[in-house]
Amino acid sequence: MKSLNKIFFACLASLALSACHKAELAIISPPLHQVSNGITSDTLKGAVKGTMLSGKTYYFKSDITVNEGDTLQMEAGVKLIAIGDGKTYQTAPEIIMHGTFISLGTKEKPNYITVQNADTYHTEAAAQNYANVFKGWWGGIVCWPDPSSKSTTPGGDLIIKWTHLEFAGGPASGNESGVYGSGDPRYIIYFGNITRNFILEDSWVFGAKDDAIRVAGGKISVMRNTFELCGQSGGEFFNMKSGTVGDLAYNFMIGAATNALKASDAGSSGTQTNVNMYNNTMVNCGFRQTKSGRGGSINFEKAARGTVYNNIIANCRFGLRLTADADLTNIKYNNQYYYGSTQKIVDLFNAADGVSTFQSADIHSTTPKDNDPAFYGYDLTAFDYTANPGPMTVSLQTPAAVMVGTSNFRLKSSSKGLNAGKTDFTPMHAVTTTGTYGTDITPPGKDAGAYQNDFSGNQH
Repeated sequence: MKSLNKIFFACLASLALSACHKAELAIISPPLHQVSNGITSDTLKGAVKGTMLSGKTYYFKSDITVNEGDTLQMEAGVKLIAIGDGKTYQTAPEIIMHGTFISLGTKEKPNYITVQNADTYHTEAAAQNYANVFKGWWGGIVCWPDPSSKSTTPGGDLIIKWTHLEFAGGPASGNESGVYGSGDPRYIIYFGNITRNFILEDSWVFGAKDDAIRVAGGKISVMRNTFELCGQSGGEFFNMKSGTVGDLAYNFMIGAATNALKASDAGSSGTQTNVNMYNNTMVNCGFRQTKSGRGGSINFEKAARGTVYNNIIANCRFGLRLTADADLTNIKYNNQYYYGSTQKIVDLFNAADGVSTFQSADIHSTTPKDNDPAFYGYDLTAFDYTANPGPMTVSLQTPAAVMVGTSNFRLKSSSKGLNAGKTDFTPMHAVTTTGTYGTDITPPGKDAGAYQNDFSGNQH
């Protein structure tokens, strides 16, 4: 009996330990990317990896590099400050990404990747002369595989959530593996890795000298962001080249120099550019582009394909532009909401050098100021686009024409944009990872534009 009792109690103990172990395993979900210990120094330089700790401010004065296989992560409430003057590439430091970069800001504790005294530049008072907006203080984040890598899937992911990205554009050295020519203004983000993921969610992008973001290959998910005042005399908010695949939705965009969104298959990636653009709101874009026939809202060219639904295009210099060399057979578009306060804008709801036409569910008119989308707190007639039809310098534009400020771009109950959206299509889901280190893709909405009447969509 004593032997049996010992066996019985041993079994009970074993079962109890097993149950506890299973319970622990049930609640443990290891992160997609393991990061190293917290970074305690407030200055980053050279090759870096690890975790920038919540609530702390970090600085970098020279280029920093994340090597292949390494991860640099920002916890919530972190500020990363670039110290530079933008005069040369040596004094406009950049972040070189051969590994993975993760910024996990939150709504309550957003992150910042910016410059010193940025808060004094991003105000209506400062923007009256825009003296500091296009200085190009630092070199941005450049993500591409290490040329010396022997990996079959080199490089890393770029995951940015609830983060302010500001004031890049410093001149390039010309040594960035063909990304830039010598002296070219750099972008806030350049991502060029067809095998990897680029996630940008709920973030703010402001004050780039040229393109704010350029993707030359990669799986993208760009959801619920706000883009303001980028491009001094040219440049897009989001410019996509060959090999870019994924979804862009619920982004609010105001004051781009050229297009808000541009898709092209230029390049030689071997994977066709294929992007869905739905439920975005674009206001006052395209008026600083100095080259004729360019600049507006959404542009598909050079064999790019995708879908274009449920977008509000208000007072943009040109509306939808599909060029004859785009993959027109595989581009689907409808349910756009157009508004123009002048006859010239109205006449170019379909760009003159493009082949797009109005579709069955588009909202449009031939009369200026007709079909006002009824933004809750913004006057689309405040800026005189008859006197200033473009191209124009930024000094002629008021802050309200290029920045959100205190405006509110949700739709009033009287708006024709309510229930004007198409919902019977599915996002591409090129980025398949979800959760903290993955994407949160918002499906197509029943209302036009970035803000939904049920308070889904853009959360800014």
